[in-house]
Amino acid sequence: MFVKQIEVSGMAVFAYIVGCEKTKDAIVIDPAADTERLINEAGSKGYTIKHIVNTHSHGDHTMGNLKMKNLTGASIIIHEDDAEGLLHQPLQLIASFGGEPSPPADITVKDGDLIAIGETSLRVIHTPGHSPGGMCLYHTGIVFTGDTLFVGAVGRTDLGGGSWEVLSASIRNKLFTLPDETVVAPGHNYGDAPKSTIGREKVYNPYVGQKAGY
Repeated sequence: MFVKQIEVSGMAVFAYIVGCEKTKDAIVIDPAADTERLINEAGSKGYTIKHIVNTHSHGDHTMGNLKMKNLTGASIIIHEDDAEGLLHQPLQLIASFGGEPSPPADITVKDGDLIAIGETSLRVIHTPGHSPGGMCLYHTGIVFTGDTLFVGAVGRTDLGGGSWEVLSASIRNKLFTLPDETVVAPGHNYGDAPKSTIGREKVYNPYVGQKAGY
């Protein structure tokens, strides 16, 4: 599986190009900005973008959806519990970063669903707490964690639909049960490295790791 992590926008968002190396089909996870750059990067490696996948509905992750959909024809995929929220993001914030409001999702998913990418796939792990429909995307060896789990941090819970109790349970019960060697590919470049592992976060994350009393 091809994976390319690219930092975009003025909010240090990590977008990801994920592709099937055999069919050259690809998805883009959270195309917050720099849409042409993401498309060109995929094209330079021979990949065709089939889907846009949002880990959650917040505007800093979805403000590139419209442009990418218009340029590629890709369908937008989001968890069913964030589909409505996708259409009600703060316009002023989105505009301040040069983005546009997202159109409606074309496809909604739920926990356990598979998002096909050619002959491979990502499994949806519903991890509410940052938003009601927050989700992570898992393939053996890597998990794309959006704003659920960062390198040495976790997503904020003071926005609409957020809950610390729910978020911490999502991390402990769903992410920390993955193999320790699983790479954590977060939604923002907020830590001391662009990626981590489940094993590292289980021990050292100051919010949910063993050092925090977990």
